[in-house]
Amino acid sequence: MSIRNEIERRRTFAIISHPDAGKTTLTEKLLLFGGAIHVAGAVKSNKIKKTAASDWMEIEKQRGISVATSVMGFEYAGYKINILDTPGHQDFAEDTYRTLTAVDSVIIVVDAAKGVETQTRKLMNVCRMRKTPVMLFVNKMDREGRDAFDLMDEVEAELGIKLCPLTWPIGMGASFKGVYNLYDRQLELFTPNKQSISESVAIHDIRSAELDALVGEKNTRKLREDMELVEGVYPSFERETYLAGELAPVFFGSALNNFGVKELLNCFVQIAPSPRPVQAQERKVDPYEEAFTGFVFKIHANMDPNHRSCIAFVKVCSGHFERNVNYKHIRHGKLMRFSSPTAFMAQKKETLDEAFAGDIVGLPDTGNFKIGDTLTAGEELHFKGLPSFSPEMFKYIENADPMKSKQMEKGIAQLMDEGVAQIFVNQYNNRKIIGTVGQLQFEVIQYRLLHEYGAQCRWEPISLYKACWIESDSPAELENFKKRKAQYMAKDKEGRDVFLADSGYVLQMAQNDFENIRFHFTSEF
Repeated sequence: MSIRNEIERRRTFAIISHPDAGKTTLTEKLLLFGGAIHVAGAVKSNKIKKTAASDWMEIEKQRGISVATSVMGFEYAGYKINILDTPGHQDFAEDTYRTLTAVDSVIIVVDAAKGVETQTRKLMNVCRMRKTPVMLFVNKMDREGRDAFDLMDEVEAELGIKLCPLTWPIGMGASFKGVYNLYDRQLELFTPNKQSISESVAIHDIRSAELDALVGEKNTRKLREDMELVEGVYPSFERETYLAGELAPVFFGSALNNFGVKELLNCFVQIAPSPRPVQAQERKVDPYEEAFTGFVFKIHANMDPNHRSCIAFVKVCSGHFERNVNYKHIRHGKLMRFSSPTAFMAQKKETLDEAFAGDIVGLPDTGNFKIGDTLTAGEELHFKGLPSFSPEMFKYIENADPMKSKQMEKGIAQLMDEGVAQIFVNQYNNRKIIGTVGQLQFEVIQYRLLHEYGAQCRWEPISLYKACWIESDSPAELENFKKRKAQYMAKDKEGRDVFLADSGYVLQMAQNDFENIRFHFTSEF
């Protein structure tokens, strides 16, 4: 198969939503239909000992939430599908934002009862900024929820995107009968079963009497009325508008009961984009170029507890990646070759010999990589748009067991490289401060330090408002600022100057008093 054909059959996408909308359950069912797993796991259940494939970290199994993005690849109907299941919880939003830079399209999961929630809005803004094509899956139709038209109105208003239903629900909750598939002109009948698949009946004419026999006269009448409204109110589906990120196809179903998932997958592989061009600082990189280019969008420590290794996740942007071939690490300016690059199925990995644009490759990392690094076949390129946001919560981190200081140092260094939190060293008292965007991250860091590195930490409170990176063209002014604010000056892990303001007022006064100093609130400047 030619490189062009290989790239065209790639579908790399992220599944995003507010927590508990059913994102990880949907991922499990997509894997089930793709034949990648044989039994779907439960996200949180005491009776079922099988946990979700994408929630493989110990803390994820215990909490029933995703705290890190997992990558899963499988073959389906002649397509190579790469799913990135992202954390929904806002405390891990930064991981999700970065993941969105590595995908070509997105599926947003919406809870039929709750509608659009805050985290969904934020994530949609990122998709809109990047013009990423979006599909919607309205989940939990087997429970009582909102009227489909009301829900569609809310989604259009809240997410600011035109919708086009490709399936339409018949009933809801206890009276849920299934969906009518407008894309394939067939009826999907709902049978609540977590492991089997519902049956499909081809219905080419919605006015045929066959419908009455299948879903009852009352439901048929309502469906026909709904269809008239749908055709009058919503635009017909056009792939170009969807690919431009201006129109979102909508599917209804119940991920837990395997319903509506196959229709979503079948339609998705046909209409979703293959890898798209990626903007580097120097130029636009086309996926069909022969030369390999890629960037690191995520680093994960301890994927295999038996080997204390980090894995750098690389999104292949163009060309053909091969094992044991020299590639240039742009930041270090040196050539590197990789003898054991891996393909992922959540935590399970297998060595791969080659990968193509759109694929996600895992490279063993002994400290060579950081998030945002570019690898190429030799060309000087820099991919951009992988920000680290200014943290909003801060705590001093202290070693609770002096005998384990080596493990502590290593654990902190590796966890900070993942980008889940940031470390600052106060230049005044040399104490280490961890900054995060959410409280839950402190618990995850403490848990992982103990269980993965055998190091015990304790947190001590510190009252800070914001961390901002500072720079100036006037060395004298910078020096003067650092002397005046000595108590609040810190260095980040790259050794850059960071000002830790303890209140909004202090920050504002500093900005007014020192006009020649630039204050940055993301670490990419």
